[in-house]
Amino acid sequence: MTTRPVIVGAGPAGIRAAATLVAAGLRPVVVDESIKAGGQIYRQPPDGFTRTKRDLYGFESGKAGRLHDLFAQIAARIDYRPGTLVWNATAAGLDLMAPDGRADHLLYSHVLLATGATDRIQPLPGWLTPGVYTLGAAQIALKFQGTVLGPRIAFFGTGPLLYLVAYQYAKAGADVAGVFDTARFSDQLVALPGLLNSPEHLLKGLYYVAWLRLHGIPLHSGVVPARIEGGDRVRGFVWQGKDKEQRIDCDAVALGLGLRSETQLADLLGCRFAYSDLNRAWLPEHGIDGRASQANVYLAGDGAGIAGADAAELAGERAALAMLEDLGQAVDRERIAALESRLRRIGKFRHGLERAFPLPPADWGMTKLPDDLVLCRCEAITVGALREAARDLGVVELNRLKALTRIGMGRCQGRICGAAAAAILSAELDRPADAVGRIRGQAPVKPLPVVTISHEDAA
Repeated sequence: MTTRPVIVGAGPAGIRAAATLVAAGLRPVVVDESIKAGGQIYRQPPDGFTRTKRDLYGFESGKAGRLHDLFAQIAARIDYRPGTLVWNATAAGLDLMAPDGRADHLLYSHVLLATGATDRIQPLPGWLTPGVYTLGAAQIALKFQGTVLGPRIAFFGTGPLLYLVAYQYAKAGADVAGVFDTARFSDQLVALPGLLNSPEHLLKGLYYVAWLRLHGIPLHSGVVPARIEGGDRVRGFVWQGKDKEQRIDCDAVALGLGLRSETQLADLLGCRFAYSDLNRAWLPEHGIDGRASQANVYLAGDGAGIAGADAAELAGERAALAMLEDLGQAVDRERIAALESRLRRIGKFRHGLERAFPLPPADWGMTKLPDDLVLCRCEAITVGALREAARDLGVVELNRLKALTRIGMGRCQGRICGAAAAAILSAELDRPADAVGRIRGQAPVKPLPVVTISHEDAA
């Protein structure tokens, strides 16, 4: 087959990978769901947007500008498919939905997946109230639409993104009701040696926290959420204090417990998966060179494990160099050594971050959720239904739970509910999270218009 490298995703990893292949004389196909390159972290606003890069990206404006400029430089030398969804992936090729809704089938000789990540959500009472959004959605609203979620916003969850988005909202003039972190201050102290592996990122994080404090925004750590209040709209956020419940008025809540990798395409391509204690998730196996377990499949960026934008760029270039090696081209061994050294150092910092912002313990996270709480919003499946399946139907594995309850069969294909369902089953069985398995990927990985399927069949 003619050499035809395909890159899925045009964020930091995908752009850097594409530039590396272009420099080697190849013309890769770059497929991306967004209409402009940059990924979530460097998401570009629509034409005519008046806010500056400094306003949009803060400390990262220089990196964002360089990456956008790099993509502009290579745009004429790649086959760029913006606004295009890859909804299925097999050894025979990738199935696409073009911006006009029509189907396409894309053959490849080598494929590099740079699919990024989405918010990790842990449902709580009131999470389906209008006015509740993920941290990622809050950031998209600000970067792409120049708007905020509501007049007064509370930010709940854990991880660096929690403080970054709260800072971005406050800088944009929004009324931030408070930042509510499930991690404790003692967690950050224990994690400090690991965080020192990247002083630049540590200092930026400390700056965001200090800026929020200096501007009078309440910061709470060790938070145990109780509920989000409201009817037709969010009215308040309630959490458990030391001796009693505490409440704050707000009109919107942005929540997220870190990020989870988008791995469905790697699953459909037959990549081996292993449970990552660091990410608390099943991830496709790959080496530091980006090679997956399947031949001619490469992984880079947060879709292969959460590590951030800087690591994504490095990993994208390293995976592209591995692809060039497999194509028989000579590569710069010194550059490879430098990339791998930097990736290992960021990996140590990543371990520090995980200790600084651990996921909440199961004793309040899952075992205390009420039975009538809707966990799967697509299929209206409650926590009680999952517990009943485990208790009365002998379910011990997540795909069996899916078959009997339809959890993970809705529009999100388990993106929102999958991790929470696994945690519910794990808690009910009193087994480790990796013992209950994972929801296997199914095509289409995201909702499609019926007309797309009909066009695919006709083709």
